[in-house]
Amino acid sequence: MKLIKQLIALATVALAVNAHAAAAPSNEAPDVLVKRISQDVIETAKSDKAIQAGDQKKVLDLVESKILPYVDSQRMTALAAGRFWRDATPEQQKALSDQFRTLLIFTYSGALSQIKNETVEFKPMRSDPSDNEVEVRSQVNVTRGEPIPLNYRVAKTPSGWKIYDINVLGAWLVETYKGTFASEISKGGIDGLIKTLTEKNKSLANKPLKTVAK
Repeated sequence: MKLIKQLIALATVALAVNAHAAAAPSNEAPDVLVKRISQDVIETAKSDKAIQAGDQKKVLDLVESKILPYVDSQRMTALAAGRFWRDATPEQQKALSDQFRTLLIFTYSGALSQIKNETVEFKPMRSDPSDNEVEVRSQVNVTRGEPIPLNYRVAKTPSGWKIYDINVLGAWLVETYKGTFASEISKGGIDGLIKTLTEKNKSLANKPLKTVAK
């Protein structure tokens, strides 16, 4: 789980830049959308004293209302569960998706509260205007160390563009979760995975957010 946390922490900057996607023109290209709004959202996270201080409710509310609506968490869950998703009942699929979404909320929140001096630089798009699924390539520039390659897959849905997978340093987030999910399912089935995620979320709910070091 440590690798997964690191991947999401690095990817949160990219996810956050979709915060105002609903207000964007419907014909706006996904990379143009991201470039236009990224600076505003990142600067908000940096300058908001409550977020930097680890105000859990405010950070959770921000993630719930501004980030998760633009992440296709159900598709991410289905991809991470792989072939086991088809074997799950509708009730199990809903429970698993709900718990995975909650886990993402807590993980994004922890990363968002630690944004400090990062900036995002976007690469030229390699896609056709008619594409319904694209990969937006970027890199996260950090204060110390080399830039971190960060790409993410975005699909056009009836409600707009949504992120469904992220690649950090060559590792796709869904593939990383797929291994974890398969391991839990092999031990206790779909219900066992749901139970594990539920217990993890309860633990995270009682844990204070880490804040940016002064």
